[in-house]
Amino acid sequence: MADFPSKVTTETSSTPTQSSQQGGNSLRGLTASVTNIMDMSFIRSIPAILMMVEICLGLIHWALIASAPYTAIPAYGWVMFVAVTLWILTTILFLMILFSAQQKITFIPWPLTVMVYNAAATVLYLTAFLTNASTVHPYRLFYFYGHLAAAAFFGAVVTVAYGASAFFSYLDWKGDGGNAATNTVPT
Repeated sequence: MADFPSKVTTETSSTPTQSSQQGGNSLRGLTASVTNIMDMSFIRSIPAILMMVEICLGLIHWALIASAPYTAIPAYGWVMFVAVTLWILTTILFLMILFSAQQKITFIPWPLTVMVYNAAATVLYLTAFLTNASTVHPYRLFYFYGHLAAAAFFGAVVTVAYGASAFFSYLDWKGDGGNAATNTVPT
């Protein structure tokens, strides 16, 4: 049996084009450099999926509130403040974790920071959801009853998503990422 050669070239016989020699003008090079920067294992994790759910459903929540005349009822000002503020902060936190900012900014205790953020977001979103749900009446702002009721539903779902994120970030902060079988001590 013949030995495999130690050096193998994989070049093709075609001549390289000018744009590929410049190194960065091609779409393939751009996507390769972006995916090298991103933490692709984070995208597939449960906390990332929950953050994407929070971002998407949070956007729907505050868009539904914003499409109704929320200034007619002062309580909706609080709901809009919570929804928009947490949507922006969650988007920033998602992008920071996706692009591995926690490895560049090491003086912040990231597991604790994310856990406190998710716990605070859960409490704030719970108050916003209860405020939203308690002010939905079929005879007040009749035309926008469906918008406000749907916003209350999405507020509840986002509250549950933030609660689940708080739970998983607590597990991450605690450092108990394994299952019961890997953490048992033999007797």
